[in-house]
Amino acid sequence: MSLLEIRRLTHSFGENLLYKNAEFALNKGEHIGVVGQNGTGKSTLIKLCTKQILPDEGQIKWQPNITIGYLDQYAEIDHNITMHDFLKSAFSNLYQIEKEMTLHYQKAGTGDINALNLAARYQEKLEQYDFYNIDTMIERVANGLGLVSIGLERSIAQMSGGQRAKIILAKLLLEKPDILLLDEPTNFLDKEHITWLADYLATLGNAFMVVSHDYEFLDRIANRICDIDNHTITKYFGTYTEYVKKKTLLREDYVRQYAAQQKEIKKTEEFIRKNIAGRKSRMARGRQKQLDRMDKMEALEQKENKPYFHFQTVPLTNTEHLIVKQLSIGYYYPLLSDITFSVKGGQKVVITGFNGIGKSTLLKTLIGYIPAIQGEHKFSNQVTIGYFEQDLMWSDLERTPIQIVSDSYPHLVAKEIRKQLAQCGISSKHATQPIGTLSGGEQAKVKMCLLTLTSCNFLIMDEPTNHLDIQAKEALKTALSEFPGTVLLVSHEEAFYRDWAQKIINIECRM
Repeated sequence: MSLLEIRRLTHSFGENLLYKNAEFALNKGEHIGVVGQNGTGKSTLIKLCTKQILPDEGQIKWQPNITIGYLDQYAEIDHNITMHDFLKSAFSNLYQIEKEMTLHYQKAGTGDINALNLAARYQEKLEQYDFYNIDTMIERVANGLGLVSIGLERSIAQMSGGQRAKIILAKLLLEKPDILLLDEPTNFLDKEHITWLADYLATLGNAFMVVSHDYEFLDRIANRICDIDNHTITKYFGTYTEYVKKKTLLREDYVRQYAAQQKEIKKTEEFIRKNIAGRKSRMARGRQKQLDRMDKMEALEQKENKPYFHFQTVPLTNTEHLIVKQLSIGYYYPLLSDITFSVKGGQKVVITGFNGIGKSTLLKTLIGYIPAIQGEHKFSNQVTIGYFEQDLMWSDLERTPIQIVSDSYPHLVAKEIRKQLAQCGISSKHATQPIGTLSGGEQAKVKMCLLTLTSCNFLIMDEPTNHLDIQAKEALKTALSEFPGTVLLVSHEEAFYRDWAQKIINIECRM
């Protein structure tokens, strides 16, 4: 029996059909990468599997008595405990067994033979689950995800959002559920820790499903690819690279078969039209019956045009336009101290450092969203800022992309708004849906559209590629490399900025 069986799944968001009679099975030991363009329903699949939403039609059935671990990067956690205590809670059931064991050993000291036998069984179970090496296991996972350098005894209240997301992932890995469901787990990880996670998952005996736009990561971890396309789910055996080759060949073959069938249908319909009332009417009616019984192939949906981003600019000289001196940043406690650097007009600058160190906090401090704890930073009078925030937050999740753009740019007519959204990769159908029903990638494109409508000469962008598919990433890379103004970018994807970045600032080095 499969660990997970999905049968005849049909699901829509408003008029946007995601699945139609889709079938899928997850078997023991399968390492599945979930792929598809933005908006096809990758994250929705995970939410359906975890019963966060219910399908319109069909069945989603888990094997009984299995444990499912779901990565919720936004889960509420107790801020008053230390990271180490939070990670120890992954073994709460074992600590409870230890308490029972201790209690029964105490009873055995009074001569209770049954208590001694029970205590021995409890100890055997603890040894089976490697209880006495818990601290070693915690340190291994925490070190792999870059948490040890932060300090295991550090309070969660002192951590950035990225650091908290990593400790949630760390706890999930320590719990070792029968099945892992991970939605974009690399969004808060840098290159070194992505490599560690890839090695960890690749050697994991348990099954998992991972949604990711990081195709190099998928190539390392997946032995199956679940492709969501054309309202269905197709499982491919092999790596991501092998999947791409297979899908290309299958798609070309399908297109040829469809074209041949359409040609035959047209020829038959023409014969029927000409002969239905003539001497060959019986033959024409026979052809009509054959046509009615034919298993007609569905046309593949035409893909939306590739997104195109273009950032409007205003003039800027090449003198220094941002000066940062001995800056300390954070919320209640400093995350980073003594940061010093400068940026000239027209420079393409990337800020790096392990995820959770405070890069997003630094950007929010620079643009004035949060106050600096110490030090100074100053933009020149020539600077006009355009800011892309990585968090997908909206004041009203029921507003549509058209309404959201109209709210910010009321002078634009609906036709122009639709044109701008389409240019950024938002289909006419998605443009009229509530923003809360769109995928992370589509929401990111709406934010990008808002930014392209703003004239600026200093773009500040925080992890803009987190939710984008490969086509959108390529479009954004082109737009930033061609932008004549200044770019200050935070990104964990070296492959994204490698070709056009002119300066790298590693804030781990306290420049």
